[in-house]
Amino acid sequence: MSRQLLRNPSAMQRAANVVATSARGAAGLPSHLERNSSQLQQQCKLTASVVVRRWKSLLHNNNSAQKLRTTATVTTTATRRRSQAEALNARGSHSPFDAPARCMSTKAQASDMNILQLNNINANYVSMEYAVRGPIVIRAGEIEKELLKGVEKPFDRVIRANIGDCHAMGQKPLTYLRQLMALTMEPRLLDSPDYPDDIKSRAVDILAGCLGGSMGSYTDSAGMEFVRRQVAVFIEKRDGGVPSDYQNIYLTGGASPGIKSIIGLLNCQVNGQLPGVMVPIPQYPLYSATITELGMTRVDYFLNEDKGWGLDRKELQRSFDEAKKQCNPRALVVINPGNPTGQVLTRDNIEEIIKFAYENKLVILADEVYQANVYDKNSKFFSFKKVMNELGGPHRNQELISFLSVSKGYLGECGIRGGYMEVVNMCPEVKAVLTKSITAQLCSTTAGQVAISALVNPPQPGEPSYELFEKEKCAVLDALKERAELVYKTLSSFEGYTVNPVQGAMYVFPKIEIPPKAVEAAKAKNMQPDVFYAFELLETTGICIVPGSGFGQLPGTYHFRSTILPQTVLLKEMMEKFRVFHADFMTKYK
Repeated sequence: MSRQLLRNPSAMQRAANVVATSARGAAGLPSHLERNSSQLQQQCKLTASVVVRRWKSLLHNNNSAQKLRTTATVTTTATRRRSQAEALNARGSHSPFDAPARCMSTKAQASDMNILQLNNINANYVSMEYAVRGPIVIRAGEIEKELLKGVEKPFDRVIRANIGDCHAMGQKPLTYLRQLMALTMEPRLLDSPDYPDDIKSRAVDILAGCLGGSMGSYTDSAGMEFVRRQVAVFIEKRDGGVPSDYQNIYLTGGASPGIKSIIGLLNCQVNGQLPGVMVPIPQYPLYSATITELGMTRVDYFLNEDKGWGLDRKELQRSFDEAKKQCNPRALVVINPGNPTGQVLTRDNIEEIIKFAYENKLVILADEVYQANVYDKNSKFFSFKKVMNELGGPHRNQELISFLSVSKGYLGECGIRGGYMEVVNMCPEVKAVLTKSITAQLCSTTAGQVAISALVNPPQPGEPSYELFEKEKCAVLDALKERAELVYKTLSSFEGYTVNPVQGAMYVFPKIEIPPKAVEAAKAKNMQPDVFYAFELLETTGICIVPGSGFGQLPGTYHFRSTILPQTVLLKEMMEKFRVFHADFMTKYK
């Protein structure tokens, strides 16, 4: 394949065109972005000829070696507003230009034998990125194996602060949920005196909703009706009596499949324009990955870091108006509480967003999976549905899809894969098409559906399980609040750090001033500065974080995302290692 590409300019050009994209202008930026406007206007326009030259260099090296064949992926940038040339050279970008040998096959077989090759598979899959499981995380896994083999390191373990996996970081499962799952999976335990009667009663009700009385049977494609009705009651109670119809509830394998199904539903050209999805920057990479995978257009709007990662309606309008020149914006994604930023939107902010979406005919995708994770005493979670209905008038008719998951909150059951979405004000005919699409996936995991039941229908006062449930729930949330404050205070004391308080969610997203010498050292290694910093941290301390470039950030600024999930003792150890590393880093590169 390498020789064929070198001999076939048209094939080379097609490969180049997968990578080459053009930048958007930045005219009309609001005041807090003006200082970056020139950088935004000077985004690298990576031409096909540049990509061709790099591919030739890569393929020539591969042919000379005659030992390795590439399976690494070609990438486009995760963020249009950062330099695409830097993104392609960054070690965190999955670029083939610096793909390490471990990502390549050691077989000497010619790739001509393979039916599937890079030039005949979906180019969107090649371009897609997902930063929270990228090269730094891969390297962290390698280091763990090296430690097991006795390789000497300046640390004795890897601390994985890269992903919001609660149980992996030591959080204990709640007794109530695990007992309910045990009883539904093994009904013979219903005769055991070791389980409280209220949990047995819940298990019997769930099993009655399963065909054959077994969790091994398929459920309705939208999920068990019994559980969906429980979800509707939960939403009504949460929102102060705003009605919820169980027929608008879909149980999903975590929030992610629901989000992907809705974005896919929007994937239609209107008047010859590609569909666009507005996403906050910084954003959770699920959105950029899904939009790229589906060949849609991502429309970035910037959160205001100087105002606690708040949202400015003027910035929303700027982003929308600019995007309309190139695509047809159809949906607005809002993550509240924020990931990776940890902010909690005010009610006034939510009202502004709803009005903006209504006036510009945008569907709101409300990612509310962290709604139970609010730590700041001056912050409060308001659901978009509640605010929308209280606004009344035409805004009550705003099209909205909201998402919740058992992976976050106080359950933290990431691996069970339970979630739901509620569709509000959707055209019945469109909803029927959505249901048809979900039907083709059969149903979400029944274990996840049980977990959702546990989330929305917890033990009530007076029931046998209530006291233990409340104790365990409060212990989890109190510990998270303590760690949020610990991380904020510690990182705020570091030289060159700017940190907003962690109001909610499970993350901190500090801004770092990286010294010019470190920036030069990063360029020498074909890395972005925040990627360079993260790798140095990992190799020196064993702490695994995610560079801010994987989430999107203003050009010229550098961030990283870290979870607050390590148990308090481990988190204190992590913060001390972080402190020593950062002091040494600043001294080394001053």
